[in-house]
Amino acid sequence: MTLTLAPLDIGVFLAYVLALLAIALWISRDEKSHERNTKDYFLASKSLPWWAIGASLIAANISAEQIIGMSGSGFALGLGIASYEWMAAITLILVGKYFLPIFLRNEIYTMPQYLQQRFDGRVKTTLALFWLAVYVFVNLTSVLWLGGLAIQSVAGIDWLYGMLFLAIFSVAYSTYGGLKAVAYTDIIQVVLLVFGGLLLSYLALQQVSGGEGLVKGFAILTDKVPGHFDMILSPDNSEYMNLPGISVLVGGLWVMNIGYWGFNQYIIQRALAAKNIQEAQKGIAFAAYLKLLMPIIVVLPGIAAVLLFPDLDKADQAYPSMMSLMPIGIKGLVFAALVAAIISSLASMTNSISTIFTMDLYRPLNQGRSEHHYVNVGRVATLVSLVIAVSVAQPLIGQSEQAFQYIQEFTGLFSPGITVIFLMGMFWSRTTSTAALAAALGSAAFSVLLAIVWPSLPFMDRIGLVFLLCLALAYVVSLFEAAPEVNKGVELKDISFRTTNGFNVAAIGVIIILTGLYATWW
Repeated sequence: MTLTLAPLDIGVFLAYVLALLAIALWISRDEKSHERNTKDYFLASKSLPWWAIGASLIAANISAEQIIGMSGSGFALGLGIASYEWMAAITLILVGKYFLPIFLRNEIYTMPQYLQQRFDGRVKTTLALFWLAVYVFVNLTSVLWLGGLAIQSVAGIDWLYGMLFLAIFSVAYSTYGGLKAVAYTDIIQVVLLVFGGLLLSYLALQQVSGGEGLVKGFAILTDKVPGHFDMILSPDNSEYMNLPGISVLVGGLWVMNIGYWGFNQYIIQRALAAKNIQEAQKGIAFAAYLKLLMPIIVVLPGIAAVLLFPDLDKADQAYPSMMSLMPIGIKGLVFAALVAAIISSLASMTNSISTIFTMDLYRPLNQGRSEHHYVNVGRVATLVSLVIAVSVAQPLIGQSEQAFQYIQEFTGLFSPGITVIFLMGMFWSRTTSTAALAAALGSAAFSVLLAIVWPSLPFMDRIGLVFLLCLALAYVVSLFEAAPEVNKGVELKDISFRTTNGFNVAAIGVIIILTGLYATWW
């Protein structure tokens, strides 16, 4: 389904684009007496407040595949897909309490840098190259491709021009200012995303109820499509392979969430740029509450589309179809919210690509250059990564209609091993560098082997099983090696995991809300 934006919608959208560019350039301005260094560019001068951290975490996470894809999943299988969002909320709380104190105490720029401090250069370089490949050829490429398709679906603009617009726009406002420009403009992006999403859900429920209100509309949905409100799917459900029942609470989803929210550079980089640990933890808690809100924004419109647009050819047409309900002018605002989500993710990914390339690969080989030189290298890395991603998007992903599965399957090869490396490296001092490399390679080998010999095993269960196998492998390899003479990194006894009363109250609130949600929709 292709929508054509009215002139007023286009005007609203262009006003958003110009306003965002102007704000980004204003944020990025340099003080005359200060030359921008790597800490300024890659870590926003370590000055981000909690509200910028929380908003930027969500903006980096939510993109076309979440908005279009999760709305489509809401149409196809219902509220169960919200587990990805709601379980992420409790994961963020764990990251804030147990992971951030270690990372901030080590004063790192990147995740590979922590691996070098804890293990050695082999582990750092291996994982740095892996992350660069994944960010460029999987994450960046898929966000550009799906973003181009989203623009084509909503605005009727060819996907290639949509991709080029997204790439140029993200460069225009993020390359000069670095993480600071990305994080502060993300606040605007998230406000727009939340407002636009809530408005679309409101209009959808109003349409379902025939104008009789939100409560009536929601009641009609639960009555007409009760199966779409099951959080835990039974084995006889046709979508069980995608959401294998109780595994969403106790299985592989934990591995995926911890790896993504705890050790993913383009996510955790915002917290590394915090003023202090307290600001970082408040930002993490803020992001957790925003995650609780996300299913209302991205899943509920998809469920409403089951009644309003029951004859869609593809589930992923649900969100663009729902946008046809929007009045002229407002449609442009919601389109701007969709583009805002895509741009935020692109800017976050390219900033992290430039950080890892510059700080982990280029700088060690080119010591003694000026800070300004390294910043410029980072800018060039941003441009090159986008050129590559635009060039390979159509050949890599365009031939398949399963772009989201492409992302999941590829990252799923390595995410269990990466999660094992970090967890064991942080919390078991006996873990060796060889064990870390064994876990990384074993993750891919075990994943491929299980996919071949046990094809009926749901993807999420396979992730959990591979995690356990990598955990055992790293444990055995560490025992067979001589214990490290010195535990690299920061000793746990030097770390305080105590959190403020405010953070504790926020954490309890997340647990209570999640308990209520799952008890209601089990």
